[in-house]
Amino acid sequence: MSGNLRNFSTGNATHMSLLKHIQLTAPKNLLTDVENRSVYNLNHCELNVFETYRPAEKVQLTFHDMVITSMVRGKKVMHLPNTEQFDYFPGETVLAPAGTRMFIDFPEAMAMSPTQCIALTLDNDCLTNTINYLNEYHPRSNHGEKWNFNFKTGHLKNSNSLAEVINKMVTICTETTTTKDILADLTMKELVVRLVQQQYLNQLDGIAQVGSYSGPFQQMANYIREHLHDKLDITLLSRKACMSRTQLFRTFKREFGITPVQFITKERLKIAKELLCSSKYTVQQVSMETGFDDVNNFIKVFKKTEGTTPGGYRVKILSQVPEPSKQ
Repeated sequence: MSGNLRNFSTGNATHMSLLKHIQLTAPKNLLTDVENRSVYNLNHCELNVFETYRPAEKVQLTFHDMVITSMVRGKKVMHLPNTEQFDYFPGETVLAPAGTRMFIDFPEAMAMSPTQCIALTLDNDCLTNTINYLNEYHPRSNHGEKWNFNFKTGHLKNSNSLAEVINKMVTICTETTTTKDILADLTMKELVVRLVQQQYLNQLDGIAQVGSYSGPFQQMANYIREHLHDKLDITLLSRKACMSRTQLFRTFKREFGITPVQFITKERLKIAKELLCSSKYTVQQVSMETGFDDVNNFIKVFKKTEGTTPGGYRVKILSQVPEPSKQ
């Protein structure tokens, strides 16, 4: 089931966590049909846009600096050191330290539906200076623990805010204004912050490949997941985190990049998508089971977040489920 969920989320071009499509290279300008590369150089970063137009296997790629890659179109299969191979779809980002040797498969690339991926390399000083700034001026809520950037949890599902800042970075790198280096430097700092927040959010969700969240919000998050069908009271959640309401909102947003209310909605939609994969639940029943106050609000929130209605999501998911083989 999880594979179907990922396939659908990437096929939906209106999903907010997807990157904006970048104009494809004109056929007459293609240098190769496997990982054709367009490069945009700035003072402290480099944007690479890769396009592949036919199936290929074990294509090797290495960057001399830390790299942030994000899928724009299509599907890849990634082979990274000390990691099991994994499918890589739009709506996802992969981080890798300098010198990482990647091997990439393109099982579905075609001339009419190419894969497209960006790779943004950053100077190490940008990463180090931004992390140091966070630790000095915005220390983490769990006293004694430092902000840090963990490449071992480098396969991320984009949040909307992360996708937004990556889109902004692509726009800056590809424009021709004289101020783009200044704007890129500022946006790189924001990008590092969003990536770190997303890594900690993945740990809180329990979906990080390694590591777990050990801060003050774990008990609160567990309580939310156990009571999604109830009306959740922020005052009670504040007590679970041993904070005032004001401190809860301020600290949670700083740690994870979203508010506690947005976290509750995210968890409710996660369960809603699982229930919608079954045809036995009506949309109204899914709405009630996941704690939305009424079905119209559920449909509105679902469409705003996922880019389609709950009914449309179900139709797409069920259409991708293979029929049982006949004996």
